[in-house]
Amino acid sequence: MLALLSNFKNVFLQSDLRRKLFFTLWVLGVYRLGVHIPLPGIDTNMLAGFLNSESFGSGFFKYFDLLSGGALKKVAIFALGVGPYIQASIFMQVLGLIVPSLEALSKEGESGRRILNGYTRNLSVAIAIVQSFIYVTSLEYMAPGIVMFPGWKFKLLGTIILSAGSVFVMWLGEQILQRGIGQGSSMIIFAGIVAGLPEGIFKIYSSISSGNLDWGIAALIVGFLLSLVCVIVFIERGERRVNVQYAKRVIGQKIYGGISRHIPFKINPAGVVPVIFTSALLGMPVYLLKKLLSFEWLSALSFIGDWLDYGSPIYTLLTVLFIIFFSFVYTSIIMDPNELADNLRKSGGFVSALRPGRQTAEFFEALLLRIGLPGAFYLATLAVFPDLLLKFLSSPIMFSGTSLLIAVGTGLETSNQLDTALLDKKYEGFLSVGKARKKYD
Repeated sequence: MLALLSNFKNVFLQSDLRRKLFFTLWVLGVYRLGVHIPLPGIDTNMLAGFLNSESFGSGFFKYFDLLSGGALKKVAIFALGVGPYIQASIFMQVLGLIVPSLEALSKEGESGRRILNGYTRNLSVAIAIVQSFIYVTSLEYMAPGIVMFPGWKFKLLGTIILSAGSVFVMWLGEQILQRGIGQGSSMIIFAGIVAGLPEGIFKIYSSISSGNLDWGIAALIVGFLLSLVCVIVFIERGERRVNVQYAKRVIGQKIYGGISRHIPFKINPAGVVPVIFTSALLGMPVYLLKKLLSFEWLSALSFIGDWLDYGSPIYTLLTVLFIIFFSFVYTSIIMDPNELADNLRKSGGFVSALRPGRQTAEFFEALLLRIGLPGAFYLATLAVFPDLLLKFLSSPIMFSGTSLLIAVGTGLETSNQLDTALLDKKYEGFLSVGKARKKYD
């Protein structure tokens, strides 16, 4: 631990790393400030009680509240967060693999990526406008009285402010990506998750002090969350390496190839994308169905809404099935076995004992199936099991496995970036043990 702290000190000895770190913290501070600024026209007194309600604590809005760092539940100007940008990025990524013109742009280098980034930004603005209108409209029905002056003026003003706030958060994420440390959108979500930790610790302490929570149960909850972090780190670091041989080639007077490399296949190559797909595609229909069944003329069918409510056995089962399905679909899209085998053949590489081409593609296809199945079950278990266990233990905090996955994944990615930067500056790695080899600015 002391060695790790000593290596972390090396980050501040480099002017460029120090500048990037402080810039990132400044941007995250601006974002967290906007999370606490309520939307104009909201009754702040009623909002205080609304924060403790379960209206936005589960189901469809739970996913969006996660992406906004808690701003959605607080009806803040940054209520949408980076949600629209993430959805647009995933949508464009999928389209780029199935639409020939977009696929051609992705292969044109920097110019093609700039065009695709423009499409992504425009799509994220459109998604933000639609979601803003749905959100401000839902406020008048889900929380009666919280909107002081309901009507079309509030809807129009709220849609403009929330959309502009989402675009501003998207811009903040791009600034972190260009001038700071870490991936912009991931860092913003990470900041929102970490900001909720002190509140969670205080809730556990208050529950123990008031006698509502036993010390043993509290220790079990904390131990479970720490164990879950260890499991996430272990699996996210895990990979299946395929050794690849490159044949020798003589070009002019130089000899290329004749070396051995490896291709890493992660156990969970899809990341949190299947969870995002499931939350969006399953949560919205269930939410709209429950609102439809709340009308008096459909009250006889209200039991259907109870069956499909968030946390019910049917909803949990559908969530697991959807996550597993999207895990396989998204993995097959981003890691096409035929394309992998073709690229390997073009570069002069081959897997030992396998013929280049079709036989290699079949090997990659079988490999993705073998490592994809446990990865899909891991992701599905992580999405539903922590919530179920914490409810069973009557935990005062509800910390989803998806939040931990995003937080731990972002932490690992940022630490790797710092590690690489320090090694480039002739220092020991950020995660290495030892002192700096040479200190200079």
